[in-house]
Parts: sequence; structure tokens; C-alpha cells
Amino acid sequence: MIDFPFFAGVAASVLHVVSGPDHLAAVTPLAIETRRKVWKIGLFWGFGHLIGMLCIGLLFLLFKEYIPLHEISDRSEQLVGIVLIAVGLWALYHVFKKNDHHKHFRTYKAKDAYLHKHIQSASSKEHSRAHGKKEKQNLWSSLVIGVLHGLAGIAHFILLLPILGFENQSESLQYIVGFGLGTVLAMTSYTFLLNKMAYILRKQNNSIFRTIRLSGGLFALVIGIYWMYISF
Repeated sequence: MIDFPFFAGVAASVLHVVSGPDHLAAVTPLAIETRRKVWKIGLFWGFGHLIGMLCIGLLFLLFKEYIPLHEISDRSEQLVGIVLIAVGLWALYHVFKKNDHHKHFRTYKAKDAYLHKHIQSASSKEHSRAHGKKEKQNLWSSLVIGVLHGLAGIAHFILLLPILGFENQSESLQYIVGFGLGTVLAMTSYTFLLNKMAYILRKQNNSIFRTIRLSGGLFALVIGIYWMYISF
């Protein structure tokens, strides 16, 4: 039976995700640049974040007397900053780079055959293959960034402290499950809604969509620089 600890865990994780500008900055450019199944960007980040938290948690429980966890956490935070800067620069590069277009002709048959000039960067198969490869790269990038976020910050344990106050292991387990589920759902929902909004604006005005892409890249870049500053 799902009880209060489960929903408390969901609420704590959702607040943790949406209140962290570094979390949102990491996936914003990836979500905007991905066209299909963008919710997977948030899903992979959420799973990566959980993996990172579990790894640092196990290290803390098993080797807390031998491993300098605070130093590991500090180095992870610096690495997160570097990754955010890289993501921001990657997004800005894609905004400003010039696409090469090649002209080719296609004939469409209807009642009256006619010649139609169509402009695109490559053949349909090559174009789809390129997008598929790019989207896979975005997914794995999201997973890696999520893992780094999970490793960064011993403060994550504060969010799990409520399990010490529950009466039994069942309630503690519900809180942990709720926390994990909430993390994944929060970031998945964010990336999905962000991409939908960007898609609508792109259909209405491409210059506005370009501005959003530019803003996403700058967002990641600024947060990355700030993250590096506070971690030193």
C-alpha cells in the first residue's frame, strides 16, 4: 500500500530537481536540439542522477573511513562545471554554424505531373541517419551528466535523512522509491514540455526558436562558469 513516505519522497525529489539551475541548464540545450522522443533526455538524466547518488551512497556506507568522499564530491562538482560549459559551447556552435544545402529535383506524380525543387542538406536516409546518431549522442550525454550530478555534492544525503525517522524499513523503502521516481518524472516532464514549447514557437517564428536555442546554450555556459567558480 502506497503511503505518505512515498509521496514525501516524490515531493522532495521534484523540488530538488527543479530548484537546481545546474540540473535544468544541463538538459535544456539537449532537449531543444533533440527532435524525436525528447522525453528520453530527461529519463536518461534521471536514471544517471540516481546511479550517481547510489554510487556515492554505497561508497559512504562501505568505505567512509578510508575514502575522502568530500574531495571526490568537490572534484565531481568541478567536473560538472566543465561539462556544463562544454554543453553550452556545443549548443552555441550548433546555433551559429552554417548548414550546407544542396539543391536537387524531385518529380511528384498526381493528375498533372510537375517538377518541384526541394532543398535539403542530404538524402532522406542520410539525413535521418545523422539525426538518429545525434539524438543517441544526446541521450548518452544526458546519462553521463546525470551521473556526475548524482556524484556531486554530499548534500544529497540531506534529502535522504528522513528515512532515519520512519518507523520501519517498509516506509523507508517507500521514501527511497518515491524519491527515485520523482527525480525521473520531474526531469522527463521538464524536457518534454520544453521541447513542445520550442516546437510550437519554431512553427510560428523560426527567429524566436533560434533565440531560445541561443538562450539555452548561454544558460548552460553561465551556470557552468558559476559552478566552477564556487567549487574552487
